[in-house]
This record gives sequence, structure tokens and C-alpha cells, in this order.
Amino acid sequence: MNRILMIVLSAGVVLGGIDRILGNRRGYGEKFEEGFGFLGPVALSMAGMICLAPVLSGIFGRLVIPFYKMIGVDPGMFGSILAIDMGGYQLAMELAQDPVIGGYAGIVAASVFGCTMVFTVPVGMGMVDKKDRPYFARGMMLGIVTMPVGLLAGGLLAGLSFGQCLYQNLPVLALAFVILTGLWKMPEKMILGFCAFAKGIRCVITVGLAAAAVEYLCGLKLILGMAPLGEAMEVVASVGIVMLGSLPVAEFLRRVLKKPFSALGARLGMNDTAMTGLLVGAVSAIPAIAMFGEMDERGKVANAAFLVSATSMLAAHMGFAVSTQPELLGAMLCAKICGSLSAFALAAVIQMQKPAAGAAPGTLFAGIKKKRGGRTNDL
Repeated sequence: MNRILMIVLSAGVVLGGIDRILGNRRGYGEKFEEGFGFLGPVALSMAGMICLAPVLSGIFGRLVIPFYKMIGVDPGMFGSILAIDMGGYQLAMELAQDPVIGGYAGIVAASVFGCTMVFTVPVGMGMVDKKDRPYFARGMMLGIVTMPVGLLAGGLLAGLSFGQCLYQNLPVLALAFVILTGLWKMPEKMILGFCAFAKGIRCVITVGLAAAAVEYLCGLKLILGMAPLGEAMEVVASVGIVMLGSLPVAEFLRRVLKKPFSALGARLGMNDTAMTGLLVGAVSAIPAIAMFGEMDERGKVANAAFLVSATSMLAAHMGFAVSTQPELLGAMLCAKICGSLSAFALAAVIQMQKPAAGAAPGTLFAGIKKKRGGRTNDL
């Protein structure tokens, strides 16, 4: 499977390169250039954390390893709280006692759960218009509900048994349940917490990058035990090379699937922008979220649900998996595809149901009623 994917990506490189030489007549040359254009943002979000991973593993290891051992879970699963390309993989591999579980946590779980924690929720809630936040939050909740589908499917392909995969994900599922409950009961406070957490991660990454750059330039070790910046940049460069091919391929798929997706959207009651957002989101969440205001209400919820698992599937996350553990690329793609499609299906089914009168758009199941003190309120 990996061989086939590499051939497809190579074809994308050739397609984008030829079109760039011919003056970008078909638009694939522009996507080819965007692949390298992502190197700067990718390096800023990734390099510092890669360098800090050995240091952080020593700090967290003192707290995490005893607790995870006590409950029978591999400490490497702790790395899944960070995105795959924001230190999740390095932290998982540093803490893992079983390299198979470490690879699963850092590649599969971190690309779904970790990315949602530190990127999709805080960035999405910060970008969408205030009036659209209830729809985005509702979609996030539906995506989190179906997240276990992807985690289990990816775990089986990664070499874990069903029972092992389920048990190793207990901390992840417990935290996902807390997030789900928070988004349901107190969405505004949860979003503030997510944004503060994401800001803290950004500060840590920046400190790591600056310290590694100083060490690279003059040999002064500001933080002992860091990995060399050159090693981190090798990973960044590998991601960029993969995106040279993945972005033209994603653009080709968008064009080929435009009519079928429009037909599907018409049947589901979603406009063309909403359906296009699904294909765009599989490459990068940011442009998909930027299109949010042009989507209809059903499309907003469905796109947010889809993004929980699908974010960066065909770009940065694919590139990172290829550059670190290519044998887990299939498992990662399977997890993201299964999780995103099940989330989209659940969102579509729920959105097709007629909501109860007066139901708020931010509720998870608008038709369910709950009695409180003699009154009936919409959940």
C-alpha cells in the first residue's frame, strides 16, 4: 500500500512540476509551489517541539510513567495529547515502553485526538464568526463521538489487537469524554481553556526553537538535553517533499469529485461550498474554516465534525508519517478516513432530522427534551 501511495505522490510531483514549467496553466503548478510554501509554518509549529522532546519526556516521565503503569497503559499514549507534527510523535516514542504502541500513539492517535486538542478546536473557534460557533461546537462534539471508530480501525492496522487498542486508549477516551461534556455544558469556558492551552504549547515550541537555533549558531546550550535543530529540520524537509506531490493530487481529486460531491450535497441539503470544504479540509483545516461563513447550517456542522479526524490528512500529517514511520501511513490514513466519514455520516443523519421547536443550534441532539424543575428545556 505504501508503495502505491508513494507512486501516486510522485505522479503528483511530476504533474505539479510540469504545470509550473508551462506557466501554471492548469493550477497544479501553484499547488506544487504551495507544498514548499508550507515549510515555514510547518517548521515553526514542529521544529521547536521536536528539539524539546527529550527534555519534556524526562519531565513528564516522572509523573506519567508511574501513573500509566499503575493503570496498565503504556506511557507512550500520553504523547497523543499533542498533534502528530507538534511533538506528539516524539513525546510518545520517548515515553513508550513498547515501540509498537509508541508508534500508534504518536502517528495514529496524535493525528486525530492530539490534533483536535491543540489545533482544530482552538484555531477553529478563534477563526469562525461568533454566530457560527454553536454550529462549529456541535460539529466538534459529533466528531469526538465518532473518534473511537477511527482510533480502533487505525489500531488494528497498526498491529494492536481489538482489546489492546481499546484498553490503551482509555486515557484518550476519558479525556475525550470530558471535552465532549465541556463543549456540551459550558462551550465558552471550554473554548477559553483550549485557547489558553494552545497558546501555552505555542510558547513552549517557540522557546524550543529559539534555544535550538542559538545552540546551532554558536554552540551555546541554553537547555540541556535538546535534540539538534538539524535533525528537526530533516523531518520538516521530508514533510515538504511529500506535500510537493500531495497538494497537486488533492487538487486533482477535488476537481474529479466536484460533481459527485455536489450531487451528494444536493441530496443531503448542503450547498457546494460545504461539500468543497470537506475536500479542502482533508488538506488543511485553515482554508476550510475560512469558508465556514459561506456554508449553510447543515454544512457547517458536517464540516466541523469531519475536521476532527480528517484535518491535514493529505498534507502535513501524511508527510510526517512518511518521514518518520512510513509503515504506519496506512494505519493513520485508515483512522482518519474511518473517523471522518463516520462523523460526517452521523452529522448528516442528525441534520436531516427536523429539530424541536426553539432548539438552539449549538445543541448536540436538538430533538431531545429534558425536564428540569417541572419545565421542559431543549438540550
